[in-house]
Order: sequence, then C-alpha cells, then structure tokens
Amino acid sequence: MLTIAYIGNGKSTNRYHLPFSTKLKDKIKVKTIYSPSGRITWEKNPGTVYTSDINDIYNDPEIQLVVVTTPSPLHFKLGKEVLEHGKNVLIEKPFTETLAEAQELYRLADEKGLFIQCYQNRRYDSDFLTVQKVIESGVLGDLLEVEMHYDYYRPEVPESVEKFSIGTSYLYGHACHTLDQVISYFGRPDDVHYEVRQLLGDDRMNDYFDLDLFYGRMKVSVKSSYFRLKERPSFVVYGKKGVFVKATKDRQEEHLKMFYMPDNKDFGIDLPEHYGTLTYMDDAGVYHEEKVVSEVGDYSRVYEDIYETLINGKPKAVKDEETLLQIEMLEKGIQQVKH
Repeated sequence: MLTIAYIGNGKSTNRYHLPFSTKLKDKIKVKTIYSPSGRITWEKNPGTVYTSDINDIYNDPEIQLVVVTTPSPLHFKLGKEVLEHGKNVLIEKPFTETLAEAQELYRLADEKGLFIQCYQNRRYDSDFLTVQKVIESGVLGDLLEVEMHYDYYRPEVPESVEKFSIGTSYLYGHACHTLDQVISYFGRPDDVHYEVRQLLGDDRMNDYFDLDLFYGRMKVSVKSSYFRLKERPSFVVYGKKGVFVKATKDRQEEHLKMFYMPDNKDFGIDLPEHYGTLTYMDDAGVYHEEKVVSEVGDYSRVYEDIYETLINGKPKAVKDEETLLQIEMLEKGIQQVKH
C-alpha cells in the first residue's frame, strides 16, 4: 500500500484528487488531510484523519507521499517544506511560478533521494487520448497543424479580479494543462510565439492566451479565452491527407461537478454525440468521413503511475524536464502582461 496525505481540503483535493486516489483501494490509503482552519465543508472520506496541525503529516512515519493542493502561490514553499521533512511530494498544477523555483525543488528532491512530480492529470483526458489514437493510425498523413482550444464564457471571473497576479492568470491556471499535453506528446518545440492578453485592460486578469509552438513544418496552437460564448472545438488536427475534429472536451470534470463519481461505470464516458469526426482521402483517392469512438479518460491513472514509481521502481510518468520546460514557457509568456 502507498499511504498518502493531503495539504489542502478544498475543491482541488475533493473534486480532482480524492475520487481518483480512493478509487485505487487495493493500492492507496488516504490517511490524513490537513487544512489550516480545520473546517470541513466537503463530505468526509471514511477512515481519514482530518487535522489543523500540519505536523500530524510531517511527523507520521507511515505517510510516504504528501499531495499539495493549496492555491498555487504556496506550491513552492510547501513543496520545499515537505521535502525537508523527508516526504515524497506531488504538487498540483501549476508546479511553481518560476523556473528557478522548480529547479530548486528538483535539486532538493535529488539530494534527498525523494520523489517529486507535478499533477498533470489532463494527460488522461479522453479527447487528448483519442487525438493520439487518430494521429498514430496514420490516416491523416504528415501532420501540418494542431489546434487546441480551452474556452469558457465566464466574463464574471476576470471582471471580479481587479489586479493582475500570476496566481489568478489564465495562462498559469489553464495553459499548464494544454502545454503539458503538447510537451508530453511532441517534445520540445523549435520555436514558440506567445500572445498573452488582458482583454479588460492593463493590470487586469490575464484572461486570454494564444500560443504557437513550431515543430519543423508543423504548428501546434494552444488557444483559450474566458469570453467565448460559443466554444471552439477542443482539438482540430490537420494532416496532408485529412482532418480530425473533436468538438467536445473530456467529460470527467463535467461529471465531477455534478457529483457523479468514478465508481459509476459510465463516468466520464463519451456518448456517440461527443465522438470526433475523421475525414480523409485514402491512398486510392477515395473520400472517407466517419465518427471515431472516444478513448476512455481516467485521472486515476496518475495515481497508478505514482504507485508504480514509488512501490515498484518504475520511471516517473511526468518527467522533470517536461515540467521544467512548461514552467519556463509559462514564465516567459506571462511577461507580456501589463501591470
């Protein structure tokens, strides 16, 4: 068994972590959850100790992994603290605010022989896994362009933020997902073009970004906005022979928001109306258009990966250099905002 604890008892822990760590009952034990206030506003996890004393985690020799799910400005401080107490650590996204902070955490973990990783659950999004399946089928031919969109229509969010901060920026909050997907699949780009904007004006929240990553002749565009009344497709993949359009996103978050949990067999599963459309010309010049059954997304695979690393010695699924590159790109992109 892998015995874990959480620092933080808010939405992140209860919506995006516990439903997936507790799913692996034969592998993971959630022993302790810490929050400074001690208030419990979510349903308690059976068998878990809730505490307002962080030393209940740091001084417990049974706890092997500490998961940091606090607001992002605290990630570096708490990640370092956990390592200094001799514990392995998983840090919610974004990992840190600066490349220097990320490098320091990895150095400290190496010195102490400890595990540290960023929680990149969106590698196991259904739409992203389906795109990989289509690309690897070869029917699109040589890839030319990939468009990735993560849109909302939530004007009340940026309008409620009166001053810019990295902690509330859309780039750090959401490009950390999409950039990780690109880096995990395509690697380090040859070049990057950044467009990071504040649609409401100077010193307001960063509420829009449009990043172009170049890989030889191929361009991958990562685009997001809080002001899209009609969302753009989640993925559009263009090749020399065809195109794949996946209009809708992974449904795990949609179900979690309805408190429809992973113990349901159809949790996060796409229905036929969510399937992407693949259009291509085959080698004989014949036109094809068909629906592609979506792959099944599953965020618990992050915890499966960590279990395999800490218990069975397998390599980390989220490589240090991938997270370092991502933070380097976020830090460079956010420099475009105006204070």
